[in-house]
Amino acid sequence: MPFKFPLATVLRVREIVEKREERALQAIQLEMAQVLRKVEELSAEIAQRQTAREVALRQPIPAAQLQMLLWTTQAAVEKKDALLRHLQTLEKRRDQQMTLYKVAHRNRETLTEMADKQRSAFELEEARLLQKSLDDLFIARRHRS
Repeated sequence: MPFKFPLATVLRVREIVEKREERALQAIQLEMAQVLRKVEELSAEIAQRQTAREVALRQPIPAAQLQMLLWTTQAAVEKKDALLRHLQTLEKRRDQQMTLYKVAHRNRETLTEMADKQRSAFELEEARLLQKSLDDLFIARRHRS
Protein backbone atom coordinates (compact mmCIF):
# COMPACT_ATOMS: atom_id res chain seq x y z
CA MET A 1 0.00 0.00 0.00
CA PRO A 2 1.59 3.31 -1.03
CA PHE A 3 1.98 6.23 1.34
CA LYS A 4 -0.73 8.87 1.14
CA PHE A 5 -0.29 12.17 2.94
CA PRO A 6 -3.73 13.41 4.00
CA LEU A 7 -2.71 17.06 3.62
CA ALA A 8 -1.06 16.65 0.21
CA THR A 9 -3.42 19.15 -1.41
CA VAL A 10 -2.72 21.73 1.28
CA LEU A 11 1.01 21.12 0.86
CA ARG A 12 0.73 21.63 -2.90
CA VAL A 13 -1.16 24.90 -2.40
CA ARG A 14 1.49 26.11 0.05
CA GLU A 15 4.23 25.22 -2.44
CA ILE A 16 2.43 27.25 -5.11
CA VAL A 17 2.02 30.20 -2.73
CA GLU A 18 5.70 30.03 -1.76
CA LYS A 19 6.80 30.02 -5.41
CA ARG A 20 4.48 32.93 -6.21
CA GLU A 21 5.89 34.98 -3.32
CA GLU A 22 9.43 34.09 -4.37
CA ARG A 23 8.76 35.21 -7.96
CA ALA A 24 7.29 38.48 -6.69
CA LEU A 25 10.40 39.03 -4.56
CA GLN A 26 12.66 38.30 -7.52
CA ALA A 27 10.71 40.75 -9.69
CA ILE A 28 11.19 43.50 -7.11
CA GLN A 29 14.90 42.71 -6.82
CA LEU A 30 15.25 42.80 -10.60
CA GLU A 31 13.53 46.18 -10.77
CA MET A 32 15.82 47.44 -8.01
CA ALA A 33 18.87 46.31 -9.98
CA GLN A 34 17.59 48.10 -13.08
CA VAL A 35 16.96 51.30 -11.13
CA LEU A 36 20.43 51.11 -9.58
CA ARG A 37 21.95 50.70 -13.03
CA LYS A 38 20.04 53.75 -14.28
CA VAL A 39 21.19 55.74 -11.23
CA GLU A 40 24.80 54.80 -11.97
CA GLU A 41 24.38 55.78 -15.63
CA LEU A 42 22.87 59.12 -14.60
CA SER A 43 25.70 59.73 -12.13
CA ALA A 44 28.21 59.19 -14.92
CA GLU A 45 26.19 61.43 -17.23
CA ILE A 46 26.02 64.18 -14.59
CA ALA A 47 29.76 63.97 -14.06
CA GLN A 48 30.30 64.25 -17.83
CA ARG A 49 27.99 67.23 -18.10
CA GLN A 50 29.71 69.01 -15.22
CA THR A 51 33.10 68.40 -16.81
CA ALA A 52 31.78 69.71 -20.13
CA ARG A 53 30.39 72.80 -18.38
CA GLU A 54 33.72 73.48 -16.66
CA VAL A 55 35.54 73.18 -19.99
CA ALA A 56 32.94 75.44 -21.61
CA LEU A 57 33.37 78.06 -18.87
CA ARG A 58 37.03 78.41 -19.78
CA GLN A 59 36.13 79.35 -23.33
CA PRO A 60 34.00 82.14 -24.71
CA ILE A 61 30.57 80.58 -25.44
CA PRO A 62 27.11 82.00 -25.90
CA ALA A 63 25.05 82.32 -22.72
CA ALA A 64 22.29 80.21 -24.25
CA GLN A 65 24.68 77.29 -24.67
CA LEU A 66 25.86 77.63 -21.06
CA GLN A 67 22.25 77.82 -19.91
CA MET A 68 21.47 74.66 -21.91
CA LEU A 69 24.34 72.83 -20.19
CA LEU A 70 22.96 73.87 -16.79
CA TRP A 71 19.42 72.78 -17.66
CA THR A 72 20.44 69.39 -18.99
CA THR A 73 22.59 68.81 -15.89
CA GLN A 74 19.73 69.86 -13.62
CA ALA A 75 17.31 67.60 -15.50
CA ALA A 76 19.66 64.65 -15.04
CA VAL A 77 20.01 65.44 -11.31
CA GLU A 78 16.22 65.63 -10.90
CA LYS A 79 15.77 62.35 -12.76
CA LYS A 80 18.41 60.73 -10.52
CA ASP A 81 16.64 62.04 -7.40
CA ALA A 82 13.34 60.63 -8.67
CA LEU A 83 14.99 57.26 -9.28
CA LEU A 84 16.49 57.30 -5.77
CA ARG A 85 13.04 57.98 -4.29
CA HIS A 86 11.65 55.13 -6.39
CA LEU A 87 14.47 52.92 -5.13
CA GLN A 88 13.47 53.69 -1.53
CA THR A 89 9.91 52.67 -2.35
CA LEU A 90 11.19 49.46 -3.92
CA GLU A 91 13.28 48.70 -0.84
CA LYS A 92 10.17 49.01 1.33
CA ARG A 93 8.24 46.75 -1.05
CA ARG A 94 11.14 44.28 -1.04
CA ASP A 95 11.15 44.17 2.77
CA GLN A 96 7.38 43.59 2.83
CA GLN A 97 7.64 40.92 0.14
CA MET A 98 10.52 39.26 1.99
CA THR A 99 8.28 38.98 5.05
CA LEU A 100 5.50 37.44 2.95
CA TYR A 101 7.94 35.02 1.37
CA LYS A 102 9.38 33.97 4.74
CA VAL A 103 5.87 33.26 6.06
CA ALA A 104 4.97 31.25 2.95
CA HIS A 105 8.27 29.35 3.14
CA ARG A 106 7.80 28.57 6.81
CA ASN A 107 4.23 27.36 6.21
CA ARG A 108 5.32 25.09 3.36
CA GLU A 109 8.31 23.85 5.29
CA THR A 110 6.15 22.94 8.29
CA LEU A 111 3.87 20.79 6.15
CA THR A 112 6.84 19.25 4.32
CA GLU A 113 8.40 18.24 7.63
CA MET A 114 5.06 16.83 8.77
CA ALA A 115 4.77 14.81 5.54
CA ASP A 116 8.34 13.54 5.94
CA LYS A 117 7.67 12.44 9.52
CA GLN A 118 4.46 10.68 8.50
CA ARG A 119 6.25 9.01 5.58
CA SER A 120 9.01 7.81 7.91
CA ALA A 121 6.46 6.48 10.38
CA PHE A 122 4.57 4.78 7.55
CA GLU A 123 7.73 3.19 6.16
CA LEU A 124 8.77 2.04 9.63
CA GLU A 125 5.37 0.46 10.21
CA GLU A 126 5.50 -1.18 6.76
CA ALA A 127 8.94 -2.58 7.59
CA ARG A 128 7.65 -3.90 10.93
CA LEU A 129 4.67 -5.55 9.27
CA LEU A 130 6.90 -7.11 6.62
CA GLN A 131 9.31 -8.37 9.26
CA LYS A 132 6.42 -9.75 11.31
CA SER A 133 5.01 -11.61 8.31
CA LEU A 134 8.48 -12.97 7.47
CA ASP A 135 8.95 -14.07 11.08
CA ASP A 136 5.52 -15.72 11.09
CA LEU A 137 6.33 -17.47 7.81
CA PHE A 138 9.69 -18.66 9.19
CA ILE A 139 8.07 -19.97 12.38
CA ALA A 140 5.32 -21.71 10.40
CA ARG A 141 7.89 -23.45 8.17
CA ARG A 142 9.99 -24.39 11.15
CA HIS A 143 7.01 -26.02 12.85
CA ARG A 144 6.23 -28.04 9.72
CA SER A 145 9.71 -29.49 9.58
